[in-house]
Amino acid sequence: MDSAAKDEMQPALSPGPEWPEQERAEQLARGAALKWASGIFYRPEQLARLGQYRSREVQRTCSLESRLKSVVQSYLEGVQTGVWQLARAIEVVQGTREALSQARGLLQGMSQALQTLEPLRERVAQHKQLQALSHLLPRLRAVPAAVSHTQTLIDGQQFLEAYVSLRELEQLREDTWAPLGGLELPVFQGLDLLFEALGQAVEAAAGAAGKLAREDPALLVAAVRVAEVETGRTTPLGQVPRDWRQRCLRALQEGLERAHFGSPLLPAPGALPGWLEALRVALPVELATAEALVAPCCPPQYNVVQLWAHTLHSGLRRSLQNLLAGPELEAADAFTLLHWALHVYLGQEMMGSLELGPEADVSQLEPLLTLENIEQLEATFVANIQASVSQWLQNALDGEVAEWGREQGPNTDPSGSYYSPMPAIVLQILEENIRVASLVSESLQQRVHGMALSELGTFLRSFSDALIRFSRDHFRGKSMAPHYVPYLLAALNHKSALSSSVSVLQLDGAPSGALAPVEAALDELQRRIYRLVLEALQAELQPLFADLPSRQWLSSPELLESVCERTGRFCRDFWRVRNPTVQLLLAEAERAVVLQYLSALMQGRLVCRGADERTQAAERLRHDAAQLQQLFLSLGLEENAHCAPVLLALRELLNLRDPALLGLEVAGLRQQFPDVSEDHVSALLGLRGDLSREQHLAALSSLQAALPPSPRASRRVLFSLVPAPALAPASCLPSGSCARALLLAE
Repeated sequence: MDSAAKDEMQPALSPGPEWPEQERAEQLARGAALKWASGIFYRPEQLARLGQYRSREVQRTCSLESRLKSVVQSYLEGVQTGVWQLARAIEVVQGTREALSQARGLLQGMSQALQTLEPLRERVAQHKQLQALSHLLPRLRAVPAAVSHTQTLIDGQQFLEAYVSLRELEQLREDTWAPLGGLELPVFQGLDLLFEALGQAVEAAAGAAGKLAREDPALLVAAVRVAEVETGRTTPLGQVPRDWRQRCLRALQEGLERAHFGSPLLPAPGALPGWLEALRVALPVELATAEALVAPCCPPQYNVVQLWAHTLHSGLRRSLQNLLAGPELEAADAFTLLHWALHVYLGQEMMGSLELGPEADVSQLEPLLTLENIEQLEATFVANIQASVSQWLQNALDGEVAEWGREQGPNTDPSGSYYSPMPAIVLQILEENIRVASLVSESLQQRVHGMALSELGTFLRSFSDALIRFSRDHFRGKSMAPHYVPYLLAALNHKSALSSSVSVLQLDGAPSGALAPVEAALDELQRRIYRLVLEALQAELQPLFADLPSRQWLSSPELLESVCERTGRFCRDFWRVRNPTVQLLLAEAERAVVLQYLSALMQGRLVCRGADERTQAAERLRHDAAQLQQLFLSLGLEENAHCAPVLLALRELLNLRDPALLGLEVAGLRQQFPDVSEDHVSALLGLRGDLSREQHLAALSSLQAALPPSPRASRRVLFSLVPAPALAPASCLPSGSCARALLLAE
């Protein structure tokens, strides 16, 4: 299009009103110009350059006007071009609208034509379906017979033939599917049920795999082949895939668990060992069958031996968990289950057999018994065994106690020592339980070991209490025992037997102090028996010492001879006590006699009237000491254990003629016997009858100034066990000696 035509298309622009700001802009410009001019021409000498300023401003004004004109002209040309393009777009839109209106009319006409052709289309589709059915009609007529024949094959366990027939029927259904537009004929409605029946039959055959592998392996192979082919086949559209392989594997597992663990009834109390023994025989046989017979009938990916081992392991584990969740097991059942699960199951008799391949390894699976199960079984076993052991030990003690009151004395061994099988029975019971527990685990052994030591401590305390009751009843006359002392001596031999053999209860690697509580209880039992024996001895001798010292004692040895005779008669059976206990017992008996002698000597019953009586008393002490030493030497007490020499030290206090030297003798007595007190010395000095108050005090003062006890001094407790004589009123000075307080008061 030329410029003339273009100009004709462009609308004429009429002058519009002036801009509202134009006048204000002109005023501002004029004001600015005046301000500038007044600044420039303020001085007169600058007026000469007015022409230059004017010409320069004229040039600048012309330049600005030309630039404004070009900008306005460019803007006006752009506006004209836009107006022209809008006019052309209006024309195009109008043409498009007319074309669309024509197309809409044509479409409405075609829709009416299609409606008239719809019945024809339906007739064509029906014709195609009838044509397809006419070709398939001979095959469709044979479908009911084929379905019946397939059911017969399934019932006859002819799995391969039945599967082939079902595949043909399914292919026929697929052939009729497309021509009929996805419509299924009624003749095929039972086909899915028939497939399910075949799947159930294959599943049942897999569930009896062990039996079929022995009796009819071909049937098992056919079932597995059908399952594998069906699993690998692509199913028609719209059907859920049939994963018969998983059904087959699941049936293998369920059949195996049902064969060995299908009974919901748990073993009755006492029947658990038989049940476990049956499993010990059956499970290896089952694994051997799987490896030799079932595995060749199945594809390698089935991992039959591993599947068998894991299934048997899981079923057994679940059965044991159910068993432990039921009523608490008895001790024998708990022990049997622990030993079987921890040793037999994984041993060479079962899952660890060298005849089984590596596929049968279950060591990496979850253990049959969890740590909580083992803890529960161990606690149950220990609790039940503890009750039984406690009862056994109590029965042994009751049998021993029953013999104490009989007319016959204790039994003796060939050496003549008192003997009873009770210690051996007690230790055998405890040792046997510890040994049996070691067959299961170290933790159970430690539990039973702790229980055994606890029960042994309880038994020793019960034994000690029984001895106290025996002694109390004897002295109170409720049950006079004809052989009271011999049975106490026999109890000492029982303690010795337990002490010498208790080391058999010490575990290898256990800390050395594990038996310390038991040894402490044995020592306490021995001390208690000693005390009972000595109490009986004191009861025998107490009437005799009531007359010592006296004038008769000074003049005749008959009093101590009676003491020695009765003591010898009391101790005549001490030789039946085993060493070294007999030495300790004789030493305690000798000390008890000496203590009674000292106690009687300090009662103040006798005061010598002169030097002759003091000499006579000193000689009596020497004679009595020799007589007591001779008695206990004859009984077998070693000489270095005697306490009777203390009488010789007291003899010097009486035999000394110069009272001024008594301080030396008293100091020497303190060095030999550090536990002697001022009250004891005061009572002994009172026997002399010739000391003044000052001499008495001087002798007592030497106790404080005495040298420390010599290393050879007697360390045995002696004077501290002798009651201090009552030389003062009931109220004595709390921080000093009663004897010293009495003498000072005088």
